[in-house]
Amino acid sequence: MAHERSPLRLVPDPVPGPEVRAVPRTLGAVELLPGRVRAALLDRAGTVLARAEAVFDAASPSPSGVDEALARVAAVFEERRPSGIGVAAAGVVDPAGGRVIEVDEAPALRGYGVTARLEELTGAPVRVEHRARVQVLGDRWFGPGRGRRSFASVSTGEVLGVGILYDGEVLAPEGGRSGAHMTVSASGEPCTCGRRGCWKAVATTRWLRGRAGALGLAGDASLGALVASGEGAARRLVAEYAENLVLGLATVQQLFACGLFVLHGEAREGGEPFRALVEAGLRAGALGGGELPRVVVSEAAVDDVALLGGAGLVLSGR
Repeated sequence: MAHERSPLRLVPDPVPGPEVRAVPRTLGAVELLPGRVRAALLDRAGTVLARAEAVFDAASPSPSGVDEALARVAAVFEERRPSGIGVAAAGVVDPAGGRVIEVDEAPALRGYGVTARLEELTGAPVRVEHRARVQVLGDRWFGPGRGRRSFASVSTGEVLGVGILYDGEVLAPEGGRSGAHMTVSASGEPCTCGRRGCWKAVATTRWLRGRAGALGLAGDASLGALVASGEGAARRLVAEYAENLVLGLATVQQLFACGLFVLHGEAREGGEPFRALVEAGLRAGALGGGELPRVVVSEAAVDDVALLGGAGLVLSGR
C-alpha cells in the first residue's frame, strides 16, 4: 500500500509555556509490539504517572488476544482520561485508517484497527504511527534531541529501527519504514521477511544469540554479559555486532548527516565500551565536512522512548 509523504513538522520550542501548564491535562501513550503492549499516562513534561503492560499470542491469527491485552492496559487511563493517545506500533502502519497493516512476526496484528479499539475503550482521540517515526519524537520532546534540528533515534535489540529528524522534520512516509529491512549485504543471511541481506538479519538480539551459539560461547549471550566477559571470542563478537549496527547507521549518516545518534534498547546493556565501538565505526566512515558523528546511549532506568514518543505524537498533532 503506497502512502504520500506527509511531513510532520515540530514547533521550534517544545517546552510547554505557563499558559499550558495551568491546564492540568495528561497525555496517553501505547507501544504495540509482537506479543506485547505497554501503556502509560504522562504529564506534559514527559513524566510517567502510571503504566501498564500485557502480553498476547502474536502467532495466533485471531485478534481477540490483542483486544484483551489492550483492554487490560487501557485501565491505566480510567481515573484520568488523557487529552489524546499516541500509539507507536511495529510493522507497516496505516495512520489514516488507524490500523496496523502487517507485522512479519505477528499474524494477530495483521489489519488490526488499533485506534478504533482504543477509542472505544478510553473515549479519547487516538493516533497511530510507525514506531521508528514515533520514537524520534520521544527524544525530540523529552530526550537528548531537545533543541536539535537534526538527529537519529535508534532502537536496538529484538526490535531494530531508526527514526530521523532532519531540519525539524520527521523523515518517513506515513506509516513509514524503520530501515530494518534495508539491504546491507547482497547475499547475506536470511531475514524474517523472506529476503536476504537485511540489516535486521545481522544487527538484532536474534543474530547475537545465534552467533554466540555458533562460536560455542556458553552461558548468558546477552550483550551486557558478553561485554562484561572480556574473553577474546566474546570481545570479538561484540565488535562484530557493533560493526553490523554501523552498517545501517553509516548509510543514514551519509544520506542525512544526522550528527547525533541516540541508542535505545539493548545497546544500553553494552555501556560505554559498546557505545564507543559504534561511534568509532561511524566516524571511520564519515564523509568530510559537517558535524562529526556522535553517539549517546539512553540513560533512562526504563527505556520509554516509544511511550514518550506517543506523548510527543499527541503534542505534535495538537
